[in-house]
Amino acid sequence: MGSILIKQAELITMNKEEESFVGDLLIEGTTIKAIGSNLGDVGADKVIDGRGRTVIPGFVQTHIHLCQTAFRGKGDDLELMDWLQKRIWPLEAAHDEESIYYSAMLGIGELIQSGTTSIVDMETVHHTDSAFQAISQTGIRALAGKVMMDKGTEVPKALQENTQQSIQESVDLLEKWHNYDQGRIQYAFTPRFVVSCTEPLLKEVQALSDHYQVKVHTHASENRGEIEIVQAETGMRNVVYLDHLGLANERLILAHCVWLDEQEKKILKDRGVKVTHCPGSNLKLASGIAEIPDLLSQDIAVSLGADGAPCNNNLDMFNEMRLAALIQKPVHGPTSMDARTVFRMATLGGAKAIGLDHEIGSLEVGKKADIAILNLNDFHTYPSFDVDTISRIVYSATRADVETTIINGKIVMENRIMKTLDKQLVLSESNRVMKRLVKRLPKIS
Repeated sequence: MGSILIKQAELITMNKEEESFVGDLLIEGTTIKAIGSNLGDVGADKVIDGRGRTVIPGFVQTHIHLCQTAFRGKGDDLELMDWLQKRIWPLEAAHDEESIYYSAMLGIGELIQSGTTSIVDMETVHHTDSAFQAISQTGIRALAGKVMMDKGTEVPKALQENTQQSIQESVDLLEKWHNYDQGRIQYAFTPRFVVSCTEPLLKEVQALSDHYQVKVHTHASENRGEIEIVQAETGMRNVVYLDHLGLANERLILAHCVWLDEQEKKILKDRGVKVTHCPGSNLKLASGIAEIPDLLSQDIAVSLGADGAPCNNNLDMFNEMRLAALIQKPVHGPTSMDARTVFRMATLGGAKAIGLDHEIGSLEVGKKADIAILNLNDFHTYPSFDVDTISRIVYSATRADVETTIINGKIVMENRIMKTLDKQLVLSESNRVMKRLVKRLPKIS
């Protein structure tokens, strides 16, 4: 892997001082080697003319379901439990190795195209190795794991697991993929949510997370009906129950957290639990609006994620940033979620959630070269004079403005051309595999 010099671009560093300036950025191998106002001729293998371009840290999305990308449009206009039981679980049960692979490739292509360089991915019960193969080939940075489900009468038979089998398959995947490619791929234990997991499974996940020192990624408090089920079965609310089991700690990443009480918020703060806000998904499934300004005011770590294509219909961080900023303003005021706060959540906040803020999330010497280059020279982003660039990115920019994406020092998209996957092949194959899945499920339309 050689060197890349980006010349005279606007650099949005997100370093400690959150500096922005026009200058050069030098990449050597996987790492940012130098940043300066003018680095001169350093003999780089490749030089990118950055004039008129804006360079940002790659987005970090901390809740994604690559296995569901092929289901885009198949779960519209339903609330969470109906969405799961009537559409998503039957479709996941129909997956095979090939369909998982192309679903993952489709999602990764979309993510790279919109400037996302790192994801926290929750797969389904089976064929997770195929998703890891796609992650490996495309170059995206990922913390991912196989979903674990050993409980639930509404769960299709093909998704019902034996507890020990679920645990063993998870450990086998961890031992194969954790720290692959010098840590670009990491493993997380991913029990789906309390509703579909027995207490013995969750206790074992806690023990294994402690043993291997790896993350746990699950859903919690997304929907009021879900909370009622958990309370009826355990006598506790979601976060209280997870804390009771010892899972609430700095390694836990909780998706959604829409409906929390004060006790749960205190647990999140005291234990260092990380929260992923998924505004697009929460709105589409009518789950509610998470109290993000309150969580941030209590110094609870919050990052952003698009969730899955069938509950959002896109995996676009620009969409999530804009929604995250706008949905709070009618209740909490116009400054409650300002553009800089939201942009920070999408970059450095995501890096902190996965414990990689020392490596990614900002443009700093010594950090990994995970970068998106934007072209903000268009009608929808002008005038640019005397306008804060971060505000332009959060409120005006779109994924079509991402010109080039670099991950781990490797160009994975250049001038909108994908470099690590065949776009037309992925598009055609995603249609083919979905046609096969739907034929297995004649009631799903």
